[in-house]
Amino acid sequence: MSLSPDEVRHVARLARLSLTDDEVEALAPQLSEILGYADRVGEVAAEDVEPTTHPFALTDVDRLDERRPSLERAELLAGAPQVEQNRFAVPRIVSEEG
Repeated sequence: MSLSPDEVRHVARLARLSLTDDEVEALAPQLSEILGYADRVGEVAAEDVEPTTHPFALTDVDRLDERRPSLERAELLAGAPQVEQNRFAVPRIVSEEG
């Protein structure tokens, strides 16, 4: 399949891209080649292959929820740039108005 410069410009407009004439000329053969590869994928005999959403079987990874010791508060706060009232101090992002 060979795309014309007008078709490349149309696709660029749909993608909201502004292309120069040189870019259109350079992209036309590249996009045509990509479409050719897409056509070849459609030729694969796959009547006996079930549609899937992922090429590999997916399984959930679970682990037991076990209680274990945590770090001490002082050890956690030791690496904080600022500490206030025994907590991490961060800049306010929500105003108290309304």
